[in-house]
This record gives sequence, C-alpha cells and structure tokens, in this order.
Amino acid sequence: MEDKKDDIVLSIRGMSKSFGRNRVLDRISLDVKRGTVMGLMGENGAGKSTMMKCLFGTYQKDEGNIFLEGKEVSFSGPKDALENGIAMVHQELNQCLERNVIDNLFLGRYPVNSMGVVDEGRMKKEASDLFRKLGMTVNVTQPMRNMSVSQRQMCEIAKAISYNSRVIVLDEPTSSLTVQEVSKLFEMMRMLKEQGISLIYISHKMDEIFEICDEISVLRDGNLVMTKKTEDTDMNELIAAMVGRSLDNRFPPVDNTPKDVIFSVQNLSTKFEPHLQDISFDVREGEIFGLYGLVGAGRTELLETIFGVRTRAAGRVYFNKKLMNFSSAKEAMDHGFAMITEERKANGLFLKGDLIFNTTIANLEQYKSGFALSDSKMVKATSKEIKIMHTKCMGPEDMISSLSGGNQQKVIFGKWLERGPQVFMMDEPTRGIDVGAKYEIYELIINMAKQGKTVIVVSSEMPEILGITNRIGVMSNGRLSGIVNTNETNQEELLRLSAKYL
Repeated sequence: MEDKKDDIVLSIRGMSKSFGRNRVLDRISLDVKRGTVMGLMGENGAGKSTMMKCLFGTYQKDEGNIFLEGKEVSFSGPKDALENGIAMVHQELNQCLERNVIDNLFLGRYPVNSMGVVDEGRMKKEASDLFRKLGMTVNVTQPMRNMSVSQRQMCEIAKAISYNSRVIVLDEPTSSLTVQEVSKLFEMMRMLKEQGISLIYISHKMDEIFEICDEISVLRDGNLVMTKKTEDTDMNELIAAMVGRSLDNRFPPVDNTPKDVIFSVQNLSTKFEPHLQDISFDVREGEIFGLYGLVGAGRTELLETIFGVRTRAAGRVYFNKKLMNFSSAKEAMDHGFAMITEERKANGLFLKGDLIFNTTIANLEQYKSGFALSDSKMVKATSKEIKIMHTKCMGPEDMISSLSGGNQQKVIFGKWLERGPQVFMMDEPTRGIDVGAKYEIYELIINMAKQGKTVIVVSSEMPEILGITNRIGVMSNGRLSGIVNTNETNQEELLRLSAKYL
C-alpha cells in the first residue's frame, strides 16, 4: 500500500506573518492531498489571502516551512511559484485586455523558432489543443476585452493548467459566473482531480463548498480552527467555526413596513447597447426591492440608467412626485441618490488612499471649518463609520488596500451612509464577502428601510434575494418579466421569469 505521506502534494508547517503589530497568520499548518479539492473558508480578514500570498512569495513569511512533493520550497514571487507547479486564479482578473487570448496564455514565455523569432503558429496550435482538451470552445485570436468575465476566468484556469501545475488555487472563482458556467467550472475541476491535480478552493458560497470540496479548512483571526472531510461536517458547524458563534438563520428578520409609493420608473428604455426596453415599476418608502436575473439580463444597466451614468432613450423616473431624469452621477447624488457598484476596486474605491479619504470623499462639504477641511471632523466621521460597520482595521489612517474585500465593502457603505441618501441602490453588495459580514450588511439594509429609505438591491444569489427583500423584480434580456412578493414566491418561479424573454 502507498505510503500516506506520498499522497500529500503541498504541506504548510507553522506559517506566521505579521504586519507591524497586527499578527495576521499564527503558526498555520495545512496539508493538501493529491487529486483533491481543499475548500478554504473564513471571514474577510481571517488571513486567507495573506496565507496564499505567503505561499506564492508575494509576501515573505515570518516563520514556517512550505513543502511541495516532500521538498522544501520558498518562492521569490508568483512567477517562480508558477514555474514550480503552483498557480493561482485571482478573483480580480489581471489580464491584458487589448491583447488576444494566445498572447495572454503565453505572456512571459513566448516560444521561439530556430531563428529566434516568436513562433506564432506553435502558440496558436498549443492554445487550441489546450482548450480542446478542456472541452472549451474559445476563439483564441479575439481580444480579451470582447469576452465575458466568465470566459476570461476560464482562460486564466487554462493558463494555470498549461504550466503543468500540480496545485491550482482558485480565489472566489464563481463570483461573476452564471449557474451554467459554475457547473462547467465544476466539471473542469473534477476532470483536473482525475488527472491528479490538487485544487485549493477559496469561497464564501457554502453550497458550492459542499458540492465540490473533499475537505474543508476554516481560518479565523489568523488561526486554523478546523479541517474536516466534507461529509463529516455541515453548514452550521462551518458557520460556527468561521464566526465563532452560531448563526442559526443566515438572514435577519425582514421586519420593515413599507409605506406609500415614493419612487417610480415609467417606460424606461436605453439608447445604447445593451438595450433596456420599456421598464416600469414602483417602489414604496422604506421598502427593499430586489432585482434578480441571469448575468447579462440588464440589472446593472437599469441602476446605471436611473443613476444618470447611462443614456436614456425614453422614460421617466420620479421620486416623491418630482421628475428625476438625471444626466450625471453628480446630479443623482445631489438629489439624495446613492449607488454601490459591483466592481468595488475599479470604481468604488481610491486604492492609494486611507480610510479617512475613502470614507469622506463623497461628502467633503460636511467636513469644512470655514474654507478649509477639518482633519478632526474627517477622522471623527471615519471612526464613527468604522464602529457602525464593525470594520476590521487598526484605525482610520490604515490604507484601504491593506483591508480585506469584505472590509473594503464596509468602507464603501460607510462612505454613502455619511451622505444620508434617500434612495440607496446596490449592485451585488455582498459579492466576495463572508457569512458574518454578509449578516451585518443585511442588518444594515433592513435598518435603512426601517428609517424610511428606499433600497434597491441587485443580487445573483437566489437565497440572498429571497432572504432580504419585500418584493422582487425579475429581469430577462433587457426587459422586466415580472414582479413578485418575496414571501409568496420561490426559486422555481424566479428562474422561470428570468428565462421568459431569452
């Protein structure tokens, strides 16, 4: 019988990492077996990303050892890790969008012919063979810009495989994928397992973790608190391990009481693609109105059109019986509208700024003393939002880039709350956020509704949209296919409505 030790591909022993006084990892030990999927879970800020960055050499660990196939390794950076058989597919894809698929696959390792010239023919053949082997149909000569997020993600996985990686780390790989694309990804992961490749799967989506993982490890506050076989644990135990307490219900009670109609969209259509056609709906004061639909149904475009960042072709928006046809985001903000975008890093944050700057930037007029900005007012406002949002950080002067994704999202919430908006529109507000932080954000949304604010939430997660809304509008191919009361509907009806105009 094969020695058990031979089954372990990657072994981490006693890994620690501190940033100043903040100890982010505390003597972590973890084994990943050959041809298995290891699920890695934990709240935002628990240390998952730091652990992976230490593994890849992006950060140098303070102490501990890493063994690959029984040999001790220490990588100088991600390229070194990649060439030695460990690859990572990041949540935030970092690709050359103007270049084609082939260029992105071979970036940094172009094959050359005997004349020393880049061998385009070989690249094209190898790329086509790779995608065929993975059962993917991809036009390898098209620019990456023309591809959907999910297709670009699949290309990134293909690139990892092309390096003959023995371990592939997938960081929140399904955050932008449709249901069909997720099942395609899982199919691919099962195929890689059969080839003896090990996968580390970082995700907050419990149902996915239970579907695809063989083992699950949980990090909490820099400590590894649990590693179990998937069949030996359940959702409640996982949540308790992650947050240190049991969350009997994933969603707080939706106990707001909507009043009269205050917000109205009438016959809204857009001028440019992707087209929205003749959309009409009303939202009440103090109501949480959900927007559900498949990726590409037009939910984001609808919010952007209301907010004045997309061009309207027809239609009207009313708030409190006043016409609100905005032609810019600034105009929308001046009239008490706020919007949280899906891509927080691209257009929600100033990554080179600290928490003070990111919290106060949308509301600078409030922090003036005479003609100048008051530092003490700005620090006070930031500290207040850190406290309200339970943001994990050392203090207001922390750089926003040093925070985890979930904590960055809390800062964005805080920034908008400082403006005291009347209409709050949120596009995937809990994308890439852990269970504990999600619960806090849900409570926040419900409290806003109780204060009489009008909340519109876009979400691709079916349990979420059913768990925190009063009513749900379902989008299908740029049209509104129906509006349902949340407590009178189910997943089947939402899926049926989302396919109505396909």
